[in-house]
Amino acid sequence: MNGPVTAPAALVVAVPAHNEEAALPAALRALHTAARQPELLARRVRVVTVVAADACSDGTAALARRHGAHVVELERRNVGAARAAAVAHGLDLLGPAADRAWIATTDADTLVPAAWLAHQVEQAAAGWDCVLGTIRVAPHPTLSAAVAQRHRSLYFAGRPARDRAWDHPHVHGANLGVAADAYSAHEGSPLCRTARTTRWRPPWNASAPASSERTAAPSSPPAVRTPAPSTASGRTSRI
Repeated sequence: MNGPVTAPAALVVAVPAHNEEAALPAALRALHTAARQPELLARRVRVVTVVAADACSDGTAALARRHGAHVVELERRNVGAARAAAVAHGLDLLGPAADRAWIATTDADTLVPAAWLAHQVEQAAAGWDCVLGTIRVAPHPTLSAAVAQRHRSLYFAGRPARDRAWDHPHVHGANLGVAADAYSAHEGSPLCRTARTTRWRPPWNASAPASSERTAAPSSPPAVRTPAPSTASGRTSRI
């Protein structure tokens, strides 16, 4: 990051959703808990949660409003477009404070840990531009025990002991944070790279490949940290 590092003045929490009225209340309760942690209250960080209700035919939008979230509605059936719409709406709501904001994204069927936002603010204050987190898959009737076990063994392969940082390869919209200035500098598709590689991943551009090489880098490359895992739904289909 350029210039002196300061903690974010505000947070935009972006939640894309497609017909998620069953799962969304629990997700929003978890986000409310994360937004009310003492570390954030002490810093007086404003938290704006935006649910992007994408092509919803159920009560997702109304339910989100009842739970205190801001809502933007669209008809794209595209999680990348919905996430981007939620971010844009949140930054608009912040006005001038958007220049010092931090963007945290998750999914409507995901439960974030209580310290999720506080951890990201801490890393932002330390000078990190991007935080990439991991997930755990929750039990679900459509997810067999064998498939769940195979996922765990492959996903967490190479994870070190708990007292050591895990330089993992995963990028999830369900557990991701980025400084708003870095996000805006790349026109809504932040390029996040690990400290040990030169491979850049544009995680929110639905039309982009999973990873792509870039020849140009920002003057101060963003770095990566790993917060505690979020718990994602074990559904085998979200469409």
